[in-house]
Parts: sequence; C-alpha cells; structure tokens
Amino acid sequence: MPLKDRRILLIITGGIAAYKALILIRRLREKRAAVRAVMSSGAHNFLTPLSVSAVAGAPPLDDLFDPRDEHDVGHIRLSREADLIVVAPASADFMAKMANGLADDLASAVYLASDKPVMVAPAMNPMMWQHPATRRNMERLKDDGVAIIGPETGEMAESGEAGMGRMSEPEDIAKAIEVFLFGTETKTPLAGRSVLVTAGPTYEPIDPVRYIANRSSGRQGYAIAAVAARAGADVTLVSGPVSLPDPRGVNVIRIETARAMADAVEAALPADIAIMSAAVADWRVQMEGGEKIKKEQGAPPPSLSLVENPDILKTVARHQTHRPDIVVGFAAETEKVVEHAIAKRQRKGCDWIVANDVSPGTGIMGGSENAVHLITENGVEDWPRMDKEAVAVRLVTRLADCFAKQV
Repeated sequence: MPLKDRRILLIITGGIAAYKALILIRRLREKRAAVRAVMSSGAHNFLTPLSVSAVAGAPPLDDLFDPRDEHDVGHIRLSREADLIVVAPASADFMAKMANGLADDLASAVYLASDKPVMVAPAMNPMMWQHPATRRNMERLKDDGVAIIGPETGEMAESGEAGMGRMSEPEDIAKAIEVFLFGTETKTPLAGRSVLVTAGPTYEPIDPVRYIANRSSGRQGYAIAAVAARAGADVTLVSGPVSLPDPRGVNVIRIETARAMADAVEAALPADIAIMSAAVADWRVQMEGGEKIKKEQGAPPPSLSLVENPDILKTVARHQTHRPDIVVGFAAETEKVVEHAIAKRQRKGCDWIVANDVSPGTGIMGGSENAVHLITENGVEDWPRMDKEAVAVRLVTRLADCFAKQV
C-alpha cells in the first residue's frame, strides 16, 4: 500500500464542500495513511470538530495560540512531521493567503512554516474561480511548487449554479495523493519503468526569422512528465520551444523542428510507456531560405512549397524493435472530436488516444485547463474539464493501474 504509514496533514477551509473532507479522511485511512486535521475558522461553519475527530481518530487543531500545543511551537512541528499537506477544500480566500504569504491563523501558519510538499483541491463558485485574482493566485501557487487537483465542472451545492469550481471527489483526491507520493523508495507500479513524453509545438523555419508553428504551450505534456516522475518512473521529456521550467527529476531534451523531435524520440527508445502529447507540425517548407525573404514593391507574395514531416506517433506505435508497452497519442481537434480521434487511434496504431477540442472558444490550446476524451479499445471515457495537472494525475494513475495488473 503506497500510503501505508504516510502522514497526511489535512487543512479544511470554509465552504460547503467541507463535508467531502470527512469522506476524504475515511478514504485515506482505509489506505492506511495517518491523517491529522487542521480546521480554519470558516470550516467550523460547515463541520464540527466532533465529526472530524470521529473519522480522523484524533481531534482537529484550530487555534494558533493554544497553550496546550504552542509551548513547543506546534504549528511548526505539525508542518514538519507530515509527509504531505493537503488543503481540501481550498477556498478562494485561503488560496489567496497561501499565494501572498499570510499567516494569521493556524491553517495558514502551518502552510507557511512547512518544508513539505503541498497539494490543494480548490472549491468555490464558478465566478470566483474564473476571477483574474484567483487565476493569478493559482499561477503563483504553481510557481511555488504546489500541486493542484481539480476543480471540476458541476452544480454548486450552495447556489444551484453550474460551472467549473466543484471540488474533486474524495476518491479522486485520494488517488492523486497516492500518485503524488509515489517515489523510487516506494514499491509502485511505475517504479523502475521508463516513460517517454513529448510536449509543446515544433518550429518549422521558413527563413532565418520566420517559421510555421502552433499555439501549444506544452503545459499538458510537462504536467504529465512531472507526475510520471513523482510516480517513480524514469522520465525523458522531448520538448519543443516553450517557456516552462524543466520538471523536477525529468531528463529534458529540447528541440525545435519535427525532424529533430523524431530523432530525439528514436534515441530515447526503448521505453515502457510513450505519451506523445506534442503538437508536431504536419508540414515544413521544402526549401528553407538561407536569407530573410524580402518584401519587394509590386512583387507578389512568395509561394511556399510544403512537404510532410515525419509521423512520430505512428513511427513509435508501429516500431519494429522498440515499441513501448503502451503508446498514448493526443488528438487536438476542432470538430467531430471523438469521431476523428477513434479513426486516428486505428490509423496510427497506438493504444490510447487523448482527444480534446481546441476550437478558439474553448481556451484550451495554450490555456491552463483541459477537457479530454480517453479513447481505448474498450470505448470512450469523457473526462470533465479540469486543470491540466489534474488531467495528468488521472492519466498517470490509469497507466499505473495497467502496470499494477501485470505484477
């Protein structure tokens, strides 16, 4: 059991989703984790300390200046003893505190005094989630290394509104915690496995200053690489030009063109799993200009003759000597998303396809969220719209489950 004897410090903040914290505690304890709870003042409006104590097996803490605990600097001891701090639900207010370094109660002081990894499960009204201030706070937390699970799309219990902001289900959070705490020191399904990930766009030069490209940010592939590394895998990430930092514990190979990516992928084989999330340009200019193409008065625009780039996904999926056990392709579509993805899976020969709608109105291409369909030989799974890190956790968890069945 990956969570056996792991110490989870659960911070419960205010919001109707606080009731899910009780279920989360139960799920974690079923996995043999030790759970200690801290309640914010807002959490008391939705849960009683008695109910939390009943499921956690120990009374929750809520007072920064409790003389029974603070004589030995209890908030620091709490934060240092845990293997992971989880904030669920994470309200907009508490995320703002985290992002800005406030520590005016026990919950926020525990976070600020910690040197341990942190995961948050946001839960709030859809308008609050979409507000620029919340989005800024989210990005700052990500930059600080905080892992995010959710939120998801659904009805809001307190208002009847529907949209993104619903807290992930406790079972999904528990699985995400397992993946997050995976490491090479733990026997896990991906420990000792090799994972190859591609991410980002490719740049196909027209001349020394111009190129053909797309709007891919690389965020989804980078998130997958980071989660796979946390799951104990030996991860190689072949990345097109992006502005993202290298994920911790990942071997990153940076390239620009599709042909360079094809060469890097071939060199990285063999691998147990290949996840081809890069948005590779289908075509390149047949004759790249050695000098900048000049615009001449009265002359027609230059015509560009295009040739097809290597099909990296198909090459890996049909590799004669080093085909990975599982090959996952990505299909970015603007119409008939599932239909095209099913056809692509058959055409390329891969095991799974992760399909999404990248029409301009979705904000997915280059954005921080994704809504995907997982296509396998067993059919189609429609996943709710969620943060790209949450998509990565769910995908890697599914891959880990596949290898667990082989053990």
